[in-house]
Amino acid sequence: MKHYLLNKTLGAIACGLGLLPMAPAAAEHNPLPETAIAQHRHSADPEIPAGFTPLPGVEPEYHGDQTYGLLLFEQLEYRSQQGENSVNWEINGWRGGDYQRLWLKSEGEIGTETGDGEQETQILYSKLITSFWEFQTGLRYDYEWGEDSNKDRFLGVVGLQGLLPYKLETDAAIFISEAGDLSARLSLERQLLLTQKLILQPELEVNLAAQSVEEFGIGSGLNDITLSARLRYEVNRNFAPYVGLDWSRKFAGSADYSRAEGESVENWSIAGGVRLLF
Repeated sequence: MKHYLLNKTLGAIACGLGLLPMAPAAAEHNPLPETAIAQHRHSADPEIPAGFTPLPGVEPEYHGDQTYGLLLFEQLEYRSQQGENSVNWEINGWRGGDYQRLWLKSEGEIGTETGDGEQETQILYSKLITSFWEFQTGLRYDYEWGEDSNKDRFLGVVGLQGLLPYKLETDAAIFISEAGDLSARLSLERQLLLTQKLILQPELEVNLAAQSVEEFGIGSGLNDITLSARLRYEVNRNFAPYVGLDWSRKFAGSADYSRAEGESVENWSIAGGVRLLF
């Protein structure tokens, strides 16, 4: 026993002086940055190229140069609401690899009586910059059509998309139009599993603008807030019918433009549709 204690004490002194390698238990407390540790593990895998750099805190899993894709019809629905009912859609899709992707985002509505409508489409380059967060930049195209007139515009987009604590899916973007008008949007949503197949999805969206754009009925300041919820039943991951409820309210100059057009500044709607994943 005395020899064991003596050897252990001498071994600890030798490790401390750097004369012997550290034992595995002590090595776990090595204060190396997580990036360095990950890169070290990574270099031991002969299938992973030397240029591949894992993100901090992410266990490296290199999937080669393969590309993947996703197309999600988040909303494809009929809305019954104050005023004219409408058919609405919201589509998100991407194609690319683990770190860089090309995104497509589209949403819009068409009136069921007049055929008037509006749509917004974004084409974005996206790069993963940290765990669960992507930097996105690209172009947005707005188009509104009706009996009286058609109008459109292009906007530049810079934004972040990712996951906040409590699994809040976040999409925040700043837009600048071809005329130099600055605006911003924040969208938060959460997937709540009531059962394995029944899922409640509440969402909050806020739009703001730095300048008034009368042509598109946009006032400066807070434009509008939308609260919505969709309750879907996933027959499988690719097909999920749902019902939904929406409340939206316009504010400040945007509300004034709506009143001048004889439109309501507050709107309730109920919706029924299907969510499709390809």
